[in-house]
Amino acid sequence: MDKIIKADPLKDFRIDILTSSGISGIFDVKPYLGGSAFKELADESYFRLVRPAHHGIRWPNEQDFSSDTIVWDIQNARQSTPAAAEKTSR
Repeated sequence: MDKIIKADPLKDFRIDILTSSGISGIFDVKPYLGGSAFKELADESYFRLVRPAHHGIRWPNEQDFSSDTIVWDIQNARQSTPAAAEKTSR
């Protein structure tokens, strides 16, 4: 399991991520904000308190995401971009 070594909050509830294996990308938290465990993250000042922790990211009130979820989302987002779709159609 990858360890998150960088988690820099960005605008629009996104986080710039770097893992111990060199995977980097933007993790979009917006799809998760509707869940009751993550509602507090909708407060942007609280959202910006994100930090790498263990093998994922975490906020002060213990909301967290595992590195597995983060890496899967980053890789899935890359595959669904128009540039990725163009490369696969060639």
